Amino acid sequence: MRLSIRLLSALLAFVPVSYASAQTPMTDDAKMTLYTFDKDTDGQSACYDGCARNWPPYLGKAGETKGEGWTLIDRTDGTKQWAHKGKPVYLYFEDTKAGDVLGDGKGGGTWHTLTE
Repeated sequence: MRLSIRLLSALLAFVPVSYASAQTPMTDDAKMTLYTFDKDTDGQSACYDGCARNWPPYLGKAGETKGEGWTLIDRTDGTKQWAHKGKPVYLYFEDTKAGDVLGDGKGGGTWHTLTE
């Protein structure tokens, strides 16, 4: 019995603690996951045309507010896009229902789930 407890204790030492430290994905009002793109520069989107078809920008309107860390940036087509802590924010076209996180790590690891 002592050997079993020691073995179990030793094995548990190697189990990751990811359940306790997992971060919650941030979502839009429809509970769809939001993403950031490594190729963006603070306050400026690099995702247009085909990129924006796959990664629709999370759009807002002048005068709207979302709280601390959120701002609206100007896109080249005249629309306003939400940015979080300076990073433009997007949705992903293959996320079809609330809770989907299919875009994380896409594009060779350049797309990331926005987390709290």
